[in-house]
Amino acid sequence: MIAPLVRTVLPARLGVDFRWLVGSSWATNLGDGISAAAGPLLVASLTDDPFRISLAALLSWAPPLVCGLYAGVLSDRHDRRRILLLANAVRVLVLLALIGTLAAGRLSVELALLGLGLLSTAEVFADNTTGTLAPMLVDRADLPLANARLSAGFITLNQLAGPPLGAALFAAGRAWPLAGEVLLLVAGTLLVSRVRLPAHGRPATAGVRRDVAEGVRWVVRHPAVRTLCLIVLIFNLAFGASWSVLVLYVSERLGLGSIGFGLVTTVMAAGGILATGAYGWLTARVSLGNLMRIGLFIETGTHAVLGFTASPWVALPTFFLFGVHEFVWRTTATTVRQRSVPVHLQGRVGAVSVICIYGGLVVGAAAGGVLASRYGVAAPFQVAFVCAAIFLAVLWPQMKHIAHDD
Repeated sequence: MIAPLVRTVLPARLGVDFRWLVGSSWATNLGDGISAAAGPLLVASLTDDPFRISLAALLSWAPPLVCGLYAGVLSDRHDRRRILLLANAVRVLVLLALIGTLAAGRLSVELALLGLGLLSTAEVFADNTTGTLAPMLVDRADLPLANARLSAGFITLNQLAGPPLGAALFAAGRAWPLAGEVLLLVAGTLLVSRVRLPAHGRPATAGVRRDVAEGVRWVVRHPAVRTLCLIVLIFNLAFGASWSVLVLYVSERLGLGSIGFGLVTTVMAAGGILATGAYGWLTARVSLGNLMRIGLFIETGTHAVLGFTASPWVALPTFFLFGVHEFVWRTTATTVRQRSVPVHLQGRVGAVSVICIYGGLVVGAAAGGVLASRYGVAAPFQVAFVCAAIFLAVLWPQMKHIAHDD
């Protein structure tokens, strides 16, 4: 009974190696989801200083910006499977060290923050390398399906199942979520060790800076990927501004109280799950370029609806639709990039994309906090709508480049 299900979810044409990769990705995504809840809870159990607690969130955002390009250089130069195995091994060792100091009663908030920072840094190298593997294992025509399966693990396990499981394990004991993540990382490492990759990598004939510059130049000169990175950067400015105050918006503007944020997260994840099943149907009928165009309209409209409504009955369906859009956009954007980028540049170009994502989020979040404190929690959504509409009009002529995949 299990074998037919596996063949349905992961058709034989994707290959055995891709199945190992999906199993590894799903296991580590669940572990990362557990950590997303357990990390801040661990820090909060050690201190009530708001600044130190906020550092836990900062340490999850900073490493991609600081180490992303170097991670891309490494994955383009060296054996990608080995990098992934080493990154996961580092994460396991850090988690075991945290468990040991916690059991000995010697875990301080400084050590906890150091551990979370090391985990986030190692995750940058693991995630960057994982993002280069699908184009090496499946045919170009199958990349939409392959990325949909990988993204499904992120939506269902990292975002939906992982955080509540992490919180429940933490309530049972502070070491339990750390131990759970260790087991999942070990499982993910064993699974990815079965993956056989084609020959790749190249001698380090140039310095790191020249390798980084080569990747950035390639992005600037390639119309489709350049347009994609611009869209990600600019739209994440608007997204970061509005979503940075989402917890306050849900509790104050929508009046859903303390349970509201969890409800909204669940509703968006449910939209992502629906999109998981429908993605193959969508890509069979709509080109990737048009899917991205439709997605930008949905995102702009989401800001508009949320900016001018105070009704949960209007907002919750909007969040559901946004969850559908988020999955479709993530999967489509990844496919467009992977189809365009040569194998030897996948790591560096992927790193540029990640920097655009987090750069936009960080700057947008800062702006959203200022707007909300001065004009109320709806203001960031209203400003995000205006900015997104302007961005859409300006970037629309460039969208024709993304249609190259047709």
